[in-house]
Amino acid sequence: MKVQQSIREAYVEASSFLKQHDVMEPESNARLLLEWVLGLSGAAYYMALPEPFPQDKCEIWEHVIQRKAAGEPAQYIIGEQEFYGEVFIVTPSVLIPRPETELLVESVTKLAADLAFSQVEQELPDNNDTDLAHSAGDYIHSEDTDAIIQQGITDMQSQNWQSDTTSNHAHRPVCVDIGTGSGAIALTLARMMPDWDIWASDISLDALQVARQNSERQQTPIHWEQGNLLEPFAGRRVDIVVSNPPYIPDDDIAGLQPEVRLHEPLSALAGGPDGLGPYRIMMEQLSLLSGLPAMVAFELGQGQAQDVADMVRTAGYDQIHIIKDLAGIERHVIGML
Repeated sequence: MKVQQSIREAYVEASSFLKQHDVMEPESNARLLLEWVLGLSGAAYYMALPEPFPQDKCEIWEHVIQRKAAGEPAQYIIGEQEFYGEVFIVTPSVLIPRPETELLVESVTKLAADLAFSQVEQELPDNNDTDLAHSAGDYIHSEDTDAIIQQGITDMQSQNWQSDTTSNHAHRPVCVDIGTGSGAIALTLARMMPDWDIWASDISLDALQVARQNSERQQTPIHWEQGNLLEPFAGRRVDIVVSNPPYIPDDDIAGLQPEVRLHEPLSALAGGPDGLGPYRIMMEQLSLLSGLPAMVAFELGQGQAQDVADMVRTAGYDQIHIIKDLAGIERHVIGML
């Protein structure tokens, strides 16, 4: 870095450097990293541009720009990504939340207004730190992690959600976010729909750790489960299923941008030979639940909407909504009874 370089000059130099290394959107990446290094944003960032670059920030600035030039996502470098107005912790254990997923959340909340939930109440464990035998995130770094968490899941499941025949009170809608990752969908729904009981699940214990950290950071408590897709909810009543599962065809992984292919978790990307494996499994697993959910809502890849819509229709949903993202791509399929 040049001596007495201004913040604006440092930004221009970094943008050019990233462009030379074939980094996509070099300007926005440089700004995001610069704001993080300086601890500035908005008007304060723009007002500081003419000022000399702080000498005590030079080393970390050059370090993060080198990491970005090597292909590491800026969100993993700074450890954060904004989603629907909230900042989420992200690590290489979870996918980086994308703007198009915000449309899925919005669509679910809007369409749910048309649902008529059955007048049955299902008992749920208290929504506090004792959930999931104290929740997966509490034990990620303990000895015998898997055994402790599995015991917690067993303890919770032993409470058994009451069947629909054991009570005649109106119930709070139960919504499950399958493959929660950072918890972006589940925690956003919990803020937007405080009358819903929100559950988030993931097969990855590391992902659940990140999601739980976001829950605590945002002071938005929800319920947690660990397991494969809908399996953790076998025998339970679920009203709404929301999921952004892996949907990239296996053979397409090699052609993804290096930022995605080399850094984001493969288990959250690869969806089998045609990318539709998780949807087929979830459609089959609906039979594990105590009844057919009133709504299922999925994010999916380009060109997959009609296939997923057919699966949802075959599963018994007569109202099918296909929602396009801001680029005009059919990005979400929502089925309603």
